[in-house]
Amino acid sequence: MKDRQISKAVIRRLPRYRRYLKELQKKGIEKISSKDLSNLIGYTASQIRQDLNNFGGFGQQGYGYSVSNLHEQIGAILGLDKTYKMVIVGYGRLGQAIASYISNNEPMFHIVGIFDVKQIIQDAEFKDAQIMTCGSLHDFVRNENVDIAVITVPTEKAQIVADTVADAGVKGIWNLTAVDLDLPEGIAVENVHMSDSLHALVYYMHDGEQ
Repeated sequence: MKDRQISKAVIRRLPRYRRYLKELQKKGIEKISSKDLSNLIGYTASQIRQDLNNFGGFGQQGYGYSVSNLHEQIGAILGLDKTYKMVIVGYGRLGQAIASYISNNEPMFHIVGIFDVKQIIQDAEFKDAQIMTCGSLHDFVRNENVDIAVITVPTEKAQIVADTVADAGVKGIWNLTAVDLDLPEGIAVENVHMSDSLHALVYYMHDGEQ
């Protein structure tokens, strides 16, 4: 499967499938057809089947999909059958909100370190994570074999932080700053520009008026 080229569009739909399947599990629903899943999610039944067939397909004709099995299999495809060490760099309001969200909702991601300037972190505490100044970021990431860095620092500091954690060996960066990062091949980067999403929302609000 790793040798096959799966489109980014397919990969971005998988978490959405998984989220809806989780809600179905909570309701005690054990199986679902692609048609019913289509009605819930909004993608066509054909699109859902095509997406899942990229990974072998998981349904049975006349039965549909096992909700629990499909949720588990999509999690495995995404890599959520493993645990990941994570650091957060930038512990202002956004960093604090992200730390709280991950801790309460994403059990496979373990925040092991939080970094910011001294005046921000001197009185800060967060569960079992060490809270440190950015001067110790490189050594900590390398020594702790950190997998993912979350960057929420001011824009002008983002590339410096990204270079530091990349050199220290992180495999992925979740970038919540307003700048696109320039990084070497082999490091996965997910850029989350909230202003892009907000501005797109405004377009859709006014689209019907044009």
